[in-house]
Amino acid sequence: MVESSEGQCVHIVDDDDAVRESLAALVEAAGFLSKTYPSAVELLNSPGGLAADGFVVDIRMPEMNGLELQQELNRRGIRAPLIIITGHADVSLAVQAMKAGASDFIEKPFEGERLLTSLKEALEQRSRRPRKGPLPTLTGREREIVDRLVAGLTNKEVARELGISYRTVEVHRARIMDKTQARSFSELVRLALDTDFTSEARATSSSLSAAI
Repeated sequence: MVESSEGQCVHIVDDDDAVRESLAALVEAAGFLSKTYPSAVELLNSPGGLAADGFVVDIRMPEMNGLELQQELNRRGIRAPLIIITGHADVSLAVQAMKAGASDFIEKPFEGERLLTSLKEALEQRSRRPRKGPLPTLTGREREIVDRLVAGLTNKEVARELGISYRTVEVHRARIMDKTQARSFSELVRLALDTDFTSEARATSSSLSAAI
């Protein structure tokens, strides 16, 4: 269960009224304050829009999407944690957002507790050292797969690029999650980015083409 975080304000940006209201009710029930905005443009134009402890942002919005909003917040020097909410087809964009510093991305539909846990961890993130260590234990093929997943490829695209079956990618992915103890794909992406091993994986990928 997520502990109360009274006084911390979360700004929610989503063009869907029902989703926006539901998310506001969820975070307020957990002890957060909330402010909601129907668009990224409205948040940026609001006098208090940038004064947030954290942001929860939908990636697909008119005028300015969640990734573009994140880039603008970065440009303005806003460093509050930002969580991206994404549809399944938006995973590659969400990975881009994490590379640009987003704390997490959560695929719809999701359980409320999943968002609250991620939000609490994101707000504590600044005081924690990045996780290190587990990824070097991966095999060459597992590194290749993580490298491509972090690049935003789907399991099917990974299978096609590496010339292996979709089922083989699924098995490797399950083993990778087990080895790294990542609780979600977004945590695996964050771990991979923190350990900064992906360039090494790409550099060695050609020599591993005959594996499995």
